[in-house]
Amino acid sequence: MSISITEDFKTISDLKKKTNEIFKQIHQTGRPVIITVNGKPNAVLLDVDTFEKKLKALNLGVLLLEAENDIRKGHIRPARVFLEEFKNSAKI
Repeated sequence: MSISITEDFKTISDLKKKTNEIFKQIHQTGRPVIITVNGKPNAVLLDVDTFEKKLKALNLGVLLLEAENDIRKGHIRPARVFLEEFKNSAKI
C-alpha cells in the first residue's frame, strides 16, 4: 500500500476542520491517512473495507505462523492419515 507524503499526512487540526474531506479522500484513494500531533505521527485512518482486508491478512498470517511452528516441532503426519481421520470423524 503506497502512501503520499504530501497528501496522506494530516494534522489533528486538519482532521477537526476538514473531517468530511479527509474521509472522502480515504474512500477515493484507498490509502490510509496519517494524523500527526505536534509534527509526529499519532494515528492512522483507514476505510472499513481496507481495514477488513488487512485484518484478514493478519489473521491468516497468524494461522500460518502456528502451522510453521507445528512443522518445526515435528507435529506432523502424512496427509493420507489425516484425510482418513477426517473422513471417519466427519462421517463422509
